[in-house]
Amino acid sequence: MSLSLIWDSDLNFHADGGPELKLASSSPDAYSPMQILAHAIMGCMAMDIVHILKKGRHDLKALSVAFEGERAADHPKRYVKVHLTFNVKGNIPQDAVERAIELSKSTYCSVSNTLRTDMNFTTSVQISA
Repeated sequence: MSLSLIWDSDLNFHADGGPELKLASSSPDAYSPMQILAHAIMGCMAMDIVHILKKGRHDLKALSVAFEGERAADHPKRYVKVHLTFNVKGNIPQDAVERAIELSKSTYCSVSNTLRTDMNFTTSVQISA
């Protein structure tokens, strides 16, 4: 994979080529790198879970993910704690969703598996029909 960023001004950048992506250190008009990382974790795991549940022929109607992260007080201010809450809609057994989450977290999600192993990473799920 080959990607690049272009510096615009101050601490503002944009992705070169592909879909529009703006990064900034602190701006309401662009994501920070840590926000992008949070979205990458959520996106990677959500895609895995949808794939696993659909492959298992479960009646998935909707899925959303909420992120809560805690960062270290000192530099580098990395995530030391991450919790994802998966909101699943459909007639799906709880154990099937939990298994899909665990498979994503332990095996398939390359983003979460790139992070430090000493990060406290937890998940929860809410299912509604």
